[in-house]
Amino acid sequence: MKIIVLIKQVPEIEKVKFDYEKGRLDRSSAGAETNPFDLNALEAAVQIKEKVGGSITAISMGPMQAMEALRDAIARGADEAILLSDEKFAGADTLATAYTLAAAIKKMGKFDLVICGEKTVDGDTAQVGPEVAEFLGIPHAAYVEEIRQINEDSIIVVARMERNRYIMKLKLPALITVTKDINNPRLPTLRDKLRAMRTPITVWRYADLSESTGPQYFGLEGSPTRVVRVYTPTSEGRRGQAISGTPEEVAQKIAHILKENKILD
Repeated sequence: MKIIVLIKQVPEIEKVKFDYEKGRLDRSSAGAETNPFDLNALEAAVQIKEKVGGSITAISMGPMQAMEALRDAIARGADEAILLSDEKFAGADTLATAYTLAAAIKKMGKFDLVICGEKTVDGDTAQVGPEVAEFLGIPHAAYVEEIRQINEDSIIVVARMERNRYIMKLKLPALITVTKDINNPRLPTLRDKLRAMRTPITVWRYADLSESTGPQYFGLEGSPTRVVRVYTPTSEGRRGQAISGTPEEVAQKIAHILKENKILD
């Protein structure tokens, strides 16, 4: 089984600062780490590989520094890794990011399963995984907290959305995004880390992914989302009010307040 895991290197969220003038995170203000949810995705892939066999490819989009996250992925069980790095990928929103990742997956050829973390701690949108599935034209399930069964044709998962749990069967190839409840990622050993340092990582540039499309789909140019303004909302000066009296009097007073605030006619 050929499994692809999408990995992102994110800033240490407890330390990173926000650039209010540019409307984005100042990633240089803190160190970097692998997105925690992606570690759950990688562990899920490793557990599947242990059961049915196969290979795991980790893919990340970012600067050359993101090699660190991919080496960590190899140490944790990935067989190979691919970094998508080019200035033309910079400034991408979730749509352009998903398009770039999907283009890389298509370039790889045949695959069975793509696994992503449910979201990243820096963007917190949970959009990239489902968008990648749409670009690939494959079924997907989001917020998966359990993989019940997988074979060469299909996968059965349990997904949680709000207060409900859904049992879903997807025909492969498919994509799933997983929550932190799905597993506890194992730690790599020293031997694993040394092996990861010796493993070559493939780097794909814009030219490798844009053979049949133009720059209008990548990076800032391919991103319809724009941050117009980032600000702290002012306080509305809310206050509480105690209402006393008989039940009838309280009801009349509440009705009067609602009408006064044009909540009731």
